[in-house]
Amino acid sequence: MSKRRTVGSACARAMASSWSFKLLLVLLSIVSLASFFPALPALSSPRSHHSKSEGGDRGFWIADDKFWKDGQPFQIIGGDLHYFRVVPQYWKDRLLRAKALGLNTIQTYVPWNLHEPSPEKWVFDGMADIESFLRLAQELGFLVMLRAGPYICGEWDLGGFPAWLLNIEPALKLRSSDPSFLRLVDKWWGVLLPKILPLLYNKGGPIIMVQVENEFGSYGDDQPYLRHLVALARRYLGNEIILYTTDGGSRDLLDKGTIRGEEVYSAVDFSTGDDPWPIFQLQKKYNSRGKSPPLIAEFYTGWLTHWGERIAETDANFTAAALEKILSLNASAVLYMAHGGTNFGFFSGANTGDNETDYKADLTSYDYDAPIKESGDVENLKFEALRNVSQKYSRGSLPPFPSNNERTRYGPVKVSKVSSLLELLHVLRDPMGVIERDQPVPMESIGQLYGFLLYTSEYSQKKTGSIISIPKVHDRAQVFIQCSLNDNERSLRFIGAIERWSNRELAVPYIKCSSNVSVLVLVENMGRLNYGPYIHDRKVHSLIDGFHVFIPTKMALLN
Repeated sequence: MSKRRTVGSACARAMASSWSFKLLLVLLSIVSLASFFPALPALSSPRSHHSKSEGGDRGFWIADDKFWKDGQPFQIIGGDLHYFRVVPQYWKDRLLRAKALGLNTIQTYVPWNLHEPSPEKWVFDGMADIESFLRLAQELGFLVMLRAGPYICGEWDLGGFPAWLLNIEPALKLRSSDPSFLRLVDKWWGVLLPKILPLLYNKGGPIIMVQVENEFGSYGDDQPYLRHLVALARRYLGNEIILYTTDGGSRDLLDKGTIRGEEVYSAVDFSTGDDPWPIFQLQKKYNSRGKSPPLIAEFYTGWLTHWGERIAETDANFTAAALEKILSLNASAVLYMAHGGTNFGFFSGANTGDNETDYKADLTSYDYDAPIKESGDVENLKFEALRNVSQKYSRGSLPPFPSNNERTRYGPVKVSKVSSLLELLHVLRDPMGVIERDQPVPMESIGQLYGFLLYTSEYSQKKTGSIISIPKVHDRAQVFIQCSLNDNERSLRFIGAIERWSNRELAVPYIKCSSNVSVLVLVENMGRLNYGPYIHDRKVHSLIDGFHVFIPTKMALLN
């Protein structure tokens, strides 16, 4: 899912007088993702669009502007349910609820950053065990549409790209035909796609279609990049699988995001409630004759929510009526989302509005006001209304209406303070946790991809006080002062917060010290932008115009 965002770069410039300014960086991380996740238990042939198994009539293909499954016309009534947003222990429960909703197909993204958290460190277990998830979906009777990326958007950190890509010099041009970027994509897909091959429908698995990129028409115009991805997918997956793109249902987006000809099928998405017929007619212009079964690959059942916003809600009856209008045209639809789930760890992304400073971090919750709630609950009007629609267009009866999961009462939980974060500085200030630089450096450059960084420096104060200014901070800085880093926490004074979306100068009071004053700036990465033109806007060799997740690159203390 993408659509409407922009991104910014984070840095700060100095306006200092005669300050001694040497940075001491203390690496802080609240959650260890490496330990968190393991702890959790094409178009078909370019000529025929026909994916037929090696052993008989089993196959999935496109002909006569229809999808065909095993020789019979097939209407996809699908839903997005992402394996990485549900703990493995609940995969079966959520899939069974999707089955009771009337879905016959599951669509899921594949986030590169989950599977390669550091260069060539591959993770495919626990929550990242995509093969087990796909096999389970098949056991429960689902087909699968796989959105392999390498970019996914999806309100996921950096649109699914590993954050370590941002530390490569010269700076990579993400989502482009930049050879350095493509070499890394080749390596990633060279690991992923061989795992997917045995799970294709024509090989006996559940995967009927594989998506290339995601809504690229909303971002750029680089046909060599898209065609490179198609060639790479064909190399590993063969010519039988249906490859597809998804773009907004307007001419300008489809012009840039689709690949003309029979090589790739072009799907569309559009706002819930829009008249689907003219959009499906437009879709035909971007597919070969007879090869354009109408499909909305993202039918929005709800919407995302950012921190500080009211929880997004959409009307159940309106949503159901819009779905019925689509299905009554013999069109196919994939609900985005059927079940949203949770952005675990630090993986929630962020968006921007009209400019790069209009930063909006996504919630940890990805409930999305979907029919299957984040908790798995289904006793709601939207689930019932959408189920009634899908029942009308399903070939058989649906499973019984499920009930909500029972809750367990844990009773009161008593917590006691052990220490504060800044009380641990004496522990963190060891050679393994401290980096000294004359200028601040970005988070990615020292391998700290998520969480927090603590920047420290010293200045000689004046009795009139000072002003601290960080013109651009990404994303939120809490500022403290004290006489010495060796003092205990009681001498630490909180000055205020400087935020990306409401930047301001902070007045620093005069405090009586026998030496210089230490300033501590605790910077939080609230989530990397996952959509928009600034997603890779890092200027080569220029910290002043660094990438959007840079922690302040220059700090100013003004008298």
